[in-house]
Amino acid sequence: MLIYEIEIFKSRIKLSEPFKISLGIMDYAENIIVKIISDNGLVGFGECSPFRTINGESMDTGFIVGQYIGKVLIGKSPIEMEECVNLMNKVIFGNSSIKSAFDMALFDIASQHAKLPLYKFIGGNNSKQIITDYTVSLDSPEKMANDAVKIKNKGFGIIKVKLGGSREEDLERIKQIRTQIGYDIPLRIDANQGWDCQTAVEILKDLESYNIQHCEEPIPRWDFMNLPFIKKNSLMPIMADESCCDHHDAARLIGLDACHRFNIKLGKSSGIFNALKIIRLAEHADIPVQIGGFLESRLGFTASAHVSLSNDIIKYFDFDTPLMFEEDPVTGGISYGENGLITLPDTIGLGASFDESYLQNLPRVSIH
Repeated sequence: MLIYEIEIFKSRIKLSEPFKISLGIMDYAENIIVKIISDNGLVGFGECSPFRTINGESMDTGFIVGQYIGKVLIGKSPIEMEECVNLMNKVIFGNSSIKSAFDMALFDIASQHAKLPLYKFIGGNNSKQIITDYTVSLDSPEKMANDAVKIKNKGFGIIKVKLGGSREEDLERIKQIRTQIGYDIPLRIDANQGWDCQTAVEILKDLESYNIQHCEEPIPRWDFMNLPFIKKNSLMPIMADESCCDHHDAARLIGLDACHRFNIKLGKSSGIFNALKIIRLAEHADIPVQIGGFLESRLGFTASAHVSLSNDIIKYFDFDTPLMFEEDPVTGGISYGENGLITLPDTIGLGASFDESYLQNLPRVSIH
């Protein structure tokens, strides 16, 4: 079985309201879809959501770089995963987002070929509940508190709060949220690199009594050498996100004893192949893992759900962004139930694809 054709699409979907974090504001999910067709008729889908301020990519760069990658994969075996990953890395350094879309499509085909659901193909089992949080975007304390109330009223049992402003602003944000929703629902906070080291230590100490599960990426990713100091001086668990992209980053952070938890996103790791390496390192070091994402659709998060079932060290899930889309062009895949419960259909392969009528109207390129 060889790769016969690759199609790359630009997919731009409006969000129901702007998604704001300390690194910027997004009004659209500007994604890339990759469709790989084998010579025996198997079709694999992948998707990425390039994030300029985190992985240095955009929908436009992914569309161009994807063509470089596609040309070297034509004629190769889609089940020789390591060879395909090495070929992608030889074509271009970095570009983890667009590589993740190809990786996802390759795993889709490989697991279909093995006649297994993707989670079984990578050694997992469907024995755990996946319950997502829902995120409050960065805004005024009043707006964020009102949004938290809406999320609570929808039944979500975990709320994630975007921070990364001044100490006074962020403390007021959490205070107002707690005043409005009470203390029973756990919060997760994410500074998206928005604080310096001293500010992070002070804010985390101030927030100790607010029932917060963990804090994601409190300081700039390049300042990771200060994460051990923050960990030592914080009662709140520290989760590495932007500073933990691939397995090399994970090994470095483990060696430094820099954090309590990892946040894995396929768009950071270059896909499932490297994400599984991070998970194995985390398991060995007894570091709990969260699986999250960027602004992928349900297709991208279906892949993340399969990965979430691969190991018991994966305990936290951040799968909410498809719920923010104004339209859903995905067929199959995960579904969202009450209280943030995620259901993954037990089908062969990834189990998700894009509606062909949706794809027909997108900018595309075909590689033979």
